Amino acid sequence: MVTDRYAISYLPAIIRSEHDSAFDALLALDLPRSEAMDLTVAVWGRAADSILAAADGGRPVAAVPLPDGRWAACNAYPEHAATTRGEAERNLAKLLKRGRRGIVAEALRCP
Repeated sequence: MVTDRYAISYLPAIIRSEHDSAFDALLALDLPRSEAMDLTVAVWGRAADSILAAADGGRPVAAVPLPDGRWAACNAYPEHAATTRGEAERNLAKLLKRGRRGIVAEALRCP
């Protein structure tokens, strides 16, 4: 249950590739295998949440569930996170260039 303490944030993400599992998506984002496994296990059994991480010295990345059950490996933009999906979609539109595909990821925001 989401409470005032833990609210949902919407964050724009640029899709780099699609994968059959969250683990595979995290590996495609150049996360170390052990970290990718730890993150995958941490969300195991929960509703399909986006998995946010930092790669390559702090670059924000995310594994985002897609409607068809696959996972997108994405570059994430937490600095453009919004409290509404509409605002995040507008931020995403500003980031999309040269035929890139994007998605708005849902993530729990902690205080």
